[in-house]
Amino acid sequence: MTLTAEQTAEIAAARANTHSTLRPTVPALEEMLFTALPVLDHGFIRVVDYMGDDAAVVQAARVSYGRGTRKALEDAGLIRYLMRHYHSTPFEMCEIKFHVKLPIFVARQWIRHRTANVNEYSARYSVLDKDYYLPTPESLAKQSVVNNQGRGEILDPATAERVLNLLREDAETTYGHYEEMLGDDVALARELARMNLTLNTYTQWYWKTDLHNLFHFLRLRADSHAQYEIRVYAEAMLKVVEAWVPLSFAAFRDYRLGAVTFSAKMLELVKRMLAGEAVTQEASGLSKREWTEFMAALGR
Repeated sequence: MTLTAEQTAEIAAARANTHSTLRPTVPALEEMLFTALPVLDHGFIRVVDYMGDDAAVVQAARVSYGRGTRKALEDAGLIRYLMRHYHSTPFEMCEIKFHVKLPIFVARQWIRHRTANVNEYSARYSVLDKDYYLPTPESLAKQSVVNNQGRGEILDPATAERVLNLLREDAETTYGHYEEMLGDDVALARELARMNLTLNTYTQWYWKTDLHNLFHFLRLRADSHAQYEIRVYAEAMLKVVEAWVPLSFAAFRDYRLGAVTFSAKMLELVKRMLAGEAVTQEASGLSKREWTEFMAALGR
């Protein structure tokens, strides 16, 4: 991760500037506020603001006037009930705003989640930093033969080095041309000069969302099947959410992140198996792919 001296000073100034408030705060998240948490080689996430906590979820569910005097165990039970039964609106009462630095190709994947407020760094008005993402050799793999969206066999060291050299050479060349077009000899408009930059060039944005939609994002992007380059951002966010709303995070971890969903037909098959019946794929009524996923979920 790289931060300019100006960015480092800006973060230090923000952390040094405290405010008194009547609204609830979360000490564990306050400790993380404004701090850049490194992701990939030059990326980061940092929390710049938040609203609400576990008590806000409980308060919204009970529609109470204050934070109440109920025990934490009761609050945890209610939150787990809400998560278990898909009562999402109380989780929408909490919001968080991240500052994220990420490769453009990750941003284009990320933006498919249309449930957040986003403001991206504009290369029409400013010059992009010379930061580009290079994977580790262990992250370079061939196209999967069974998954059109995934990776398969890891490249051998020589091929991986060749790929990294190509990625580095392309990024250096295009950024050099970008600087040349912006220079006094050409003075091309910034909105045009940016067009040749590679997709591994880093961009930045502010991304604000509520807890319910953040959980949906994390369920998909922290999954082992998600692309590595976006998954590591989701994993960093998981640590933030755990510090922010530990009771809600625990319920999310149990009922969403570490859970599977069975169709009505699959549930019926589970009942038949528990009754001692030997069920085969042919007699199950499931397709081969459904059966494979069903068996994997059962650990069989």
